Amino acid sequence: MNYLNKIFLFLFIGTMMLLASCSPDEYGLGNTDVKPADLVEGIAYKIEHDAANPNIVYLKSLMGSKYTPLWSHPQGRSQEQTVTLKMPFAGTYNVVFGVETRGGVVYGDTATFKIDDMYAEFVSDPMWIKVAGGAGKSKTWYLDLDADATSRYFLGPIYFFTNTYTWDNLHNAAGDNYLDADAWDATKAITPNLSETGTATWYWLADYPGNSWMCDAADFGSMTFDLIGGANITVDQEAYGFGKSTGSYMLDVDKHTITFSDAYPVHDSNRDAEMKAATEFRILYLTDDAMQIMVVPSGACYNFISKEYKDNWVPGEVADPEPALPDGWQDDISQTVNKSITWKLSETNPLDWCNLDGSRMNGWSSPADYPSWLGTLDASVYKNFSMTLNSDDMTANFVAPDGTKTACTYTLDEKGIYTFSTEIPSFAVIGWANFSADSNKQLRIMSIEKDASGAVTGMWLGAKDAVKPEYTGYHLVPSASGSATADPLKAWKTALIGKTFTPDTGWFIDWLNFDLTGGWTSASTFGTDFTSNSWVWDEATSNIAKSATLKFEADGDDIKVTLIQNLTDAEGNVTNGYTVTGKVTINPDAPSMKFEFPLVNYTGGAGAWLNSANPKGAHWTTALSEYEWIFISHGGSNLSNINTNGFWLGAVVNATAAGDAKDEVLAFHYVLKQ
Repeated sequence: MNYLNKIFLFLFIGTMMLLASCSPDEYGLGNTDVKPADLVEGIAYKIEHDAANPNIVYLKSLMGSKYTPLWSHPQGRSQEQTVTLKMPFAGTYNVVFGVETRGGVVYGDTATFKIDDMYAEFVSDPMWIKVAGGAGKSKTWYLDLDADATSRYFLGPIYFFTNTYTWDNLHNAAGDNYLDADAWDATKAITPNLSETGTATWYWLADYPGNSWMCDAADFGSMTFDLIGGANITVDQEAYGFGKSTGSYMLDVDKHTITFSDAYPVHDSNRDAEMKAATEFRILYLTDDAMQIMVVPSGACYNFISKEYKDNWVPGEVADPEPALPDGWQDDISQTVNKSITWKLSETNPLDWCNLDGSRMNGWSSPADYPSWLGTLDASVYKNFSMTLNSDDMTANFVAPDGTKTACTYTLDEKGIYTFSTEIPSFAVIGWANFSADSNKQLRIMSIEKDASGAVTGMWLGAKDAVKPEYTGYHLVPSASGSATADPLKAWKTALIGKTFTPDTGWFIDWLNFDLTGGWTSASTFGTDFTSNSWVWDEATSNIAKSATLKFEADGDDIKVTLIQNLTDAEGNVTNGYTVTGKVTINPDAPSMKFEFPLVNYTGGAGAWLNSANPKGAHWTTALSEYEWIFISHGGSNLSNINTNGFWLGAVVNATAAGDAKDEVLAFHYVLKQ
């Protein structure tokens, strides 16, 4: 589940819970016979100027406390019995007054009030100066993304918030660093917290390179605020297709909100409807250089930078990404090498191109995947090639496909770079694509492959391109000679039999890609925090997880498993439980575990929608069936460390082959029961 879907789900559930928690009697609403004609100035409400300062205007409800007032005024919307407006500019302004009744919301006609003179002190607040430059000045802002997909201040042009966020609870939660542009760490999301109303609040700092779905890269246009004879705004999105508009704006420096008349802030086309349907605009962050405006109720927060900042911005040096090898990879390689091992090119996918971070560009996994422009894969072309590495004396022996032999020494550094003492063989692998080291006689480890037992089954080595930011990657697998075990399930039986596992209430679930990479949760996501993840995780879900166990036992040559799910009350009485025993069939090649029954049922908790089967398994690449779960080495777990790290079982919850918009695996974490 991606972050945007989780935010929308969170907002929907939170809204429904709020509605469900309120009965009509709790609103303290008045009678149903209030009519628009009753809501007139001087009878239902009054507009008063402060005696000492006529630029201060009071809006006061006369309907009594049993009616909730609904004000629409030049500085936004309010529900207070008395609203204080500080109006800096001369002009005539509109007010609409309404009330909530048992029969619904009733509004009166528009009333007006007049401000005769400008009061400069009201625009001397730092907020006015940062937004518009100060009295008699103007200031231009841009969305923090351009046509080259460059963001200069923020991680991207839009962040996503729960719409309960305000300036105050954001800055209170973040501490002083959020107010300090130099100290603020824009890559760090704030720990979920509760607002004063008890509503869970959190946000996601979405980086554009990893989330370019949010909008197309473009030069979106500009918006210019001024304080020249009034609070005026000009929004120029002509080049972007939205045209040019002029209007006015008003700041509420106490609430950190901004209202617009006859114009909308610069925005993308994907959220034009959200922008026009906005009920409020909140300023969440503001410095001389940067401003964040959140659209309520959508929660999309637009990130702007000043023209001065944009014009003077100089790109910093950005280090090239590098392959992220797993912890302990040196031991993995040396254990696999076991002094000396022979590596061969894979017969199914020997070659691909890799990005600088080691990820494969094409993901070819079978001969049929290779495109015609590259050629037809023929493993006989390179089947006689071998590379034998001896980690004891650091020697390498190559045999080229034509039988030519090359002997040399090598080094392996902390980044996973093999450097050979001489030129190693170069030969065609498929079509015009050759196997060879780079100009420095080096090959770098792009990634390491392991089976469920933790044994290394392959690695991708890359030769750095001399010009382009990429590697030519070669898929090497250890020679099968002497490496096969008599019983392919031996490691599984050793890891599972005689042990009882339970759902991990510390690191409960995670969402992964179809290649089983990714994930956004961690060991600190769940635990006893039933607020920030209430859409999936509450005390009831936790109690169900704690009540369930999976016990693995030997059954002749097979493995049987017993699922017990006994939910008890405070007195220890079983209120909801069952026990089922059946065979588990293990496919070590997938790898997968097929049970004869569904797994833990979370009905009764917030996680009631969680899978007890694998409903889209038939669309997985190994054609899994309903109760066949993908065995996942996630978070460093595998069969060899199952006692400490547990294991993950995955269900396919989205599959493009099934007509879904994406491929996604929901993984459940089980740990050894103490």
